[in-house]
Amino acid sequence: MIEVNGLVKKYGSHTAVDHLNFRIEKGHIYGLLGPNGAGKSTTMNIMTGYLGATEGEVLINGHDILKESELAKKSVGYLPEMPPLYMDMKVQEYLMFAAELKKVKKADRKAEVKKIMKMVRIYDVRERLIKNLSKGYRQRVGLAQAVLGFPETIILDEPTVGLDPKQIIEIRELIRELAKDHTVILSSHILAEIREVCDYIIIISQGKLVASDTPENLEKKFSGNAPTEIETRLLPEKTEEILSRIPGIQKVSYLSSDPGITRAVIETKEDVDIREEIFRAFAREDSALISMYRKQNTLEDIFLQLTQEGGRPHAGNL
Repeated sequence: MIEVNGLVKKYGSHTAVDHLNFRIEKGHIYGLLGPNGAGKSTTMNIMTGYLGATEGEVLINGHDILKESELAKKSVGYLPEMPPLYMDMKVQEYLMFAAELKKVKKADRKAEVKKIMKMVRIYDVRERLIKNLSKGYRQRVGLAQAVLGFPETIILDEPTVGLDPKQIIEIRELIRELAKDHTVILSSHILAEIREVCDYIIIISQGKLVASDTPENLEKKFSGNAPTEIETRLLPEKTEEILSRIPGIQKVSYLSSDPGITRAVIETKEDVDIREEIFRAFAREDSALISMYRKQNTLEDIFLQLTQEGGRPHAGNL
């Protein structure tokens, strides 16, 4: 388990991380989401001991990452945005070197490196120089060094940045495989990536925590007063007459549409779904609806709402 308590990081007068608090529990894929400059990489660098905090603490299995660095780091593998690779080394040579640095037992190193190379699918290029590999393969080598020692938690900072679509899919598959045995924390500003692989989301904006929950719960929480939109071939006057008989409707707005079609946006009290009542009301008039749907906030809508200037914090439970 990782606890981030009151984390602050300042660079002169600039506050990159502003009193951040969250917990990471075992067995999930967490997405650390935020716009560029939100403080994601700074937070990860502090969590892994690469940076010191101005205030606050990070506890990994009860060990402070700065005060008990060696004990804390045993539980964490880290892949920075720019993988720490030695380009003139061969893949297997580099991983053996990394295993030594991570204090993997000498008797176990060769077998562990071989197992991890097969896990991340770089075994076939083990004798090639890293500088001759594609960006996708280099990212896999970086991922392999993060997994060495089989730490409980793997932290990945923008692991798919700069990759082509095929490589992105392959890295996502590797992350899902890792999640079977490890807790994974993945940072990104790409919403589709977070939605695709993560089961918990932490959203940071301007160094502050603004939301944390499952994607489904976030979408539900921020649905609010979701409007219902309908299309009918009735005139607006007749449409309004039918809708006026339905209790619970607070406001109806009419939108421009194709000739002969009336589009209406219906607003109700919060968390009230009146689609069935609307359907029955038009059916009683022997007037069919062409279409009807209730708009729900997507993760993209929520992200924009929370990360725009002045977005309000709405931290959930992890």
